[in-house]
Amino acid sequence: MRKVDEQERRMGEVSDRALITGINGFLGRYIARELSERGWRVVGVDIAPQGSTELPTGSVYRCLKLPNTGLEHLLQEYPPSLCVHCAGSASVAQSIEDPKADFHANTALTLEILDTLRQRAPRSRFILLSSAAVYGNPTRLPIPESTPRRPISPYGYHKMQCEILAEEFYTVYGMQTCFVRIFSAYGPGLRRQVLWDICRKVRNKSTIFLSGTGEESRDFVHARDIARGIALVADQAAFQAEAYNIATGRETRIGDLARQLVSTLGEDIEVRFTGESRPGDPLRWCADISSVSRLGYRPTVGMKEGIDEYARWFLNQDEESMEE
Repeated sequence: MRKVDEQERRMGEVSDRALITGINGFLGRYIARELSERGWRVVGVDIAPQGSTELPTGSVYRCLKLPNTGLEHLLQEYPPSLCVHCAGSASVAQSIEDPKADFHANTALTLEILDTLRQRAPRSRFILLSSAAVYGNPTRLPIPESTPRRPISPYGYHKMQCEILAEEFYTVYGMQTCFVRIFSAYGPGLRRQVLWDICRKVRNKSTIFLSGTGEESRDFVHARDIARGIALVADQAAFQAEAYNIATGRETRIGDLARQLVSTLGEDIEVRFTGESRPGDPLRWCADISSVSRLGYRPTVGMKEGIDEYARWFLNQDEESMEE
């Protein structure tokens, strides 16, 4: 963890405390665990009731639906040196259905968080969880951070707007900000997107129909690797409104993923594709991870290992959780 100047520590201007918004979300839980294991004191905010959260021992938690003036009081009571902003919507399909709700859950909320930090904890570093959705359909692979932002969904546009806000608060107010562009996150606990969809269909013993052709690709990155990457960014980044891709640098076709997952689940079920892509879905993704690699990042979870782990986790879920 970053070394803190003793004079600054005595003045109370910095600490080893990390505020995580959306801490009870899929990635928020992994990030909280990783930072806690590295010695950070974790303060979490989420809309979930206290009893439903799984937080590291010694964490502080507040149930708040942001924006909320309670955040100001929390920052005064527990001033952070780091804020990891995980809260917000993370669904391309829902953003297309309701772009206004997605704007408020992402762009407007990010503005509220940044402005509250500006007023109450201006020395706190700020990491925005952005998305590869800002790239849209890139013209070449792998995708470096210098690739122009050309989103193709409301979600992608709103994440781009969040990045611009992080740039604004760095340029105008001198706040230390950066953003991580997460590619296709997965891992135990994820109850949405392609792996979850395939597993549910396998459990129902039905033919699996997926959108697209199966030739589309993603750069799947395990949540533990994402959390490790963010911990390294927290310690090593310049915080000059720069971007970091967090992924594996490996391209996986959706058709290959689906067949491997079905096989891992021990079923002989046909995987078929509709031939029609969903609105907002890119064709191919594979990240250039050289920027975050210079901070010491190395993905540790291979695709086979990750799929096996996800399948084991899914098979232990009860029927009630299938309805979530």
